[in-house]
Amino acid sequence: MYSFSLDASKLAVIGLGYVGLPLAVEFGNHRPVVGFDINTKRIEALQAGHDSTLEVSDDELAEAGDLRFSSSLSDLEVCNTYIVTVPTPIDDHKRPDLTPLIKASETIGKVLKRGDVVIYESTVYPGATEEDCVPVLEHVSGLKFNVDFFAGYSPERINPGDKTHRLTTITKVTSGSTPEVADFVNDLYASIVTAGTYKASSIRVAEAAKVIENTQRDLNIALINELAIIFNRMNIDTEAVLKAAGTKWNFLPFRPGLVGGHCIGVDPYYLTYKAEAIGYHPQIILAGRRLNDGMGAYVAGQLVKALLKKRIHVQGARVLVMGLTFKENCPDLRNTRVVDVIAELEEYGIVVDVHDPWVDIAEAQYEYGITPIAQPQAGAYDAVVLAVAHSEFAAMGAEGLRKLGREDHVLYDLKYALPTNDSDLRL
Repeated sequence: MYSFSLDASKLAVIGLGYVGLPLAVEFGNHRPVVGFDINTKRIEALQAGHDSTLEVSDDELAEAGDLRFSSSLSDLEVCNTYIVTVPTPIDDHKRPDLTPLIKASETIGKVLKRGDVVIYESTVYPGATEEDCVPVLEHVSGLKFNVDFFAGYSPERINPGDKTHRLTTITKVTSGSTPEVADFVNDLYASIVTAGTYKASSIRVAEAAKVIENTQRDLNIALINELAIIFNRMNIDTEAVLKAAGTKWNFLPFRPGLVGGHCIGVDPYYLTYKAEAIGYHPQIILAGRRLNDGMGAYVAGQLVKALLKKRIHVQGARVLVMGLTFKENCPDLRNTRVVDVIAELEEYGIVVDVHDPWVDIAEAQYEYGITPIAQPQAGAYDAVVLAVAHSEFAAMGAEGLRKLGREDHVLYDLKYALPTNDSDLRL
């Protein structure tokens, strides 16, 4: 049996997206790191000194002196610690898609050596690391788990676009496949995370902790979305209600909205999948998901009603949707639910233009078949929907947004970015 002893002097980060790149850069400030990604264009851009996700500045990239980027398997052969930060999406049937995770495990298995440690950060259901990933590592490498190589799990907590809550300022949950490996993983992250670490009692506990973080948030937003639907029917301003209720010290400050992104709209399905696999059908979690997934249709329906009240002919009406990303001041398009609103409006025969200065047009075309316009035409729209509260849009104010509409139009504020009486509709 291999006697575990490692100093993580040769570290590799597998997957250089919103999670992996900041991690690689931070470790690269302290030790040699290989940042690995199969996307050669991504590697070339990073080698040229620019991060298209805007999570890492050009200066931060330049200052990470011990970090080098590669898409070559041979550059991983010298490493002894591998951190996996690939996406874990869902498929069209809302089931976990572990393909990127399995492919990354196969890649590592080809270079895995005795004494190496593989740490996963990707969000999964409890048990996935040891039940799905480790067998792949064993099969490809021919090595035996916890005898020849070891594993850890430290869930990512990256919040895209957030310049306050960063990698180093968010407490890091860690875990390992043996007590010694758990200490190693914890010490590794403690070397860069100033907020401190929390060593979970097992990999499965760490996996479960991560998946419920976003499940809890998803359910809280679902409750507020349902309240918004109820209050709208009662002609009560939801924001006014939430502000009043928020005067109590323990009222949670959630707001209604479209629930997208790579975590909140996805992670609950990982937990419900595992629950059903062990014979339990979750009710509350899935009810929250159904409600949040239906908000796009609800928003479109509200807008159509508002157009009809103004006697604006719906079929052939022109609507401008301001914002396509899943959150403000961020270019991240993953799982954006703005597309649900657009699709529903088009079902009514409405012509929809989308404007978002943060979006990569080629990516929007590839992911959703949507081509954002560079500049909306003033006075051209029957409705303007403020779908994402980018700072540029907020700075326009109601006056600037209304200039984009025809003389008689509807201004719909989905994000509570405008004062109460400045829009015609609010979620």
